[in-house]
This record gives sequence, structure tokens and C-alpha cells, in this order.
Amino acid sequence: MNSEPEYQFCPVCGGRLLSSVLKSGEPPRLVCSSCSFVFYQDPKVAACSVVEVEDRIVLLQRSVQPQKGKWVMPGGFVDRGEEVKAAAMRETEEECGIRTRIKDLLGVYSYPGRIVVVVAYIAEYVSGPLRVADESMDMMLVTPEEVPWSELAFPSTTDALKDYVAGKGMKKSDGSRLARPILQP
Repeated sequence: MNSEPEYQFCPVCGGRLLSSVLKSGEPPRLVCSSCSFVFYQDPKVAACSVVEVEDRIVLLQRSVQPQKGKWVMPGGFVDRGEEVKAAAMRETEEECGIRTRIKDLLGVYSYPGRIVVVVAYIAEYVSGPLRVADESMDMMLVTPEEVPWSELAFPSTTDALKDYVAGKGMKKSDGSRLARPILQP
């Protein structure tokens, strides 16, 4: 279920917004009772990266809500007019202090009743020292065996990491290749 607050007033004229079905089969839309402006509540796009650093991946421990104290990949919301890949690289640099290069699209993750659509990439380290920024409490580089599956922040974090481990054949810490995905117990 969507926990976002409903808007009450029109951004054009300030009139009251009312819920109305404009077209059969579509969800209700917010329509201004004064000027008839239709306020579409579209999804918000976030971009993140599974960042590879010497056969390990970067995880950050969130210092803010939601899911404070849980682990995520570097990422955040895409700014209006920004390319999604650019947002993933920008967020990684802001949150970790490193420059990355996008290697591939990992997946797109959305869930019923949720407003955020997450676009996840696989990125490789290019330059810069790893550091923890203000949105994180801690950082760790992990192998597949070390991923704290029960402590991940969001369904998209879990799903993207599962897809990464399954699809990339990531190396285990002993140098051997994984034969199958490592899944949450």
C-alpha cells in the first residue's frame, strides 16, 4: 500500500483536488475542482549501482530513515532531466567518494503499491578513495558469502543483489566461482 500523503490542492490555481476516474480501467486521478487540471501521481525513479571493487561489492549502512541502520548499494533519486546512468554514478560518488563506470544494466525493480521504481546497474571502480558520507553510518566491501541478507534495507536491494550474484557468477573469497546463487536463508 502506498504510504505517501495525498495532495489536497492544485499546483496551478490552489483549488481543491478531488479523486476522479477519468477513463475506464485506469486508476483514479486527482483533478482540480476549479480549473480541471489533472495532477498525475507518477512513479519516482531511483538509480543504484552494484559497485565492484576487487571482486567485492560496496554496501552502505543507512544513517537516515527509512530503514536506518540497514544496508544498501549506493544510490538515490534521479533528478529531473538527468540521465538514469548519470544519476547512478553521481549518487555513488556522493555517497562513497569514488568515480565509477557503468558496465551493464542489472535490472529494473518495482513493487505493487510502491511509488519508487529502482533502476540498478553494475558498475566498476575507476578512481578515488572510498569514504563514508553523511547519509551512511558505515561502509563495507563484501564477497557473496558476506552479504548480510537479513539486514538489507529494501526489497529492491535484496532482489538486485540476488540477480547480481546469480547472473555474474561472482567469485567466492577463495577465488572459485559460484555454481549457483546465494539466496537469503
